[in-house]
Amino acid sequence: MKNKNILKISFIALFAAIICIGCFLRIPLGPVPIVLQNALCILTSAILGSFLGGIPTALFLLAGLIGLPVYAGGTSGIAVWAGPTGGFLLGYLLGAVVTGFIAGCPSVSDKKFSWKNLIRITIAIFAGMVILYVPGIIHFARWAEKAGRIPADKTAFAYTMAACVIPYIPGDLLKIVVAIPVALKIRPILAQYLYNDKKKVNQAEEV
Repeated sequence: MKNKNILKISFIALFAAIICIGCFLRIPLGPVPIVLQNALCILTSAILGSFLGGIPTALFLLAGLIGLPVYAGGTSGIAVWAGPTGGFLLGYLLGAVVTGFIAGCPSVSDKKFSWKNLIRITIAIFAGMVILYVPGIIHFARWAEKAGRIPADKTAFAYTMAACVIPYIPGDLLKIVVAIPVALKIRPILAQYLYNDKKKVNQAEEV
């Protein structure tokens, strides 16, 4: 049990580090850049599953909040949370938590393909990617109003959708398509170390 706890902590730290490294992959596109970190938060959560899923994202957010340059573009601090993309940081955590609970704990039995497992992981990742937008949209709309960025001929909602949602849909759909098979492949491998005893692993391999 002690060894498994150490392994869980190690994998959580590893996935948090992977999310942090994603800060260097950033493409400017208006006030909200194209980033990979949103997909990494959701993917790592889908892989770990259950209540562990959101912990790497929480550690990543905490690291940036205390000053480590791990947010998109190597930024950090409370100023990022107050800026136009601040709501998406909260969205990362909410999306990761939801993804983890929908995906559930990985199992070595997932090595054998099943439509049920594919559908569950697809729903988990898709739901997480959608949910992370909610606080991002709300915060961006408020920020845009206070900053006087909204054109006279547009509502706050229309401007927000055009600025930080619609242009990113194709890229996020691509991220989802890539994340699903990656999660399906890694989950049963991770389960061998975190959730299942050796006997269950051997039974799954025999199947």
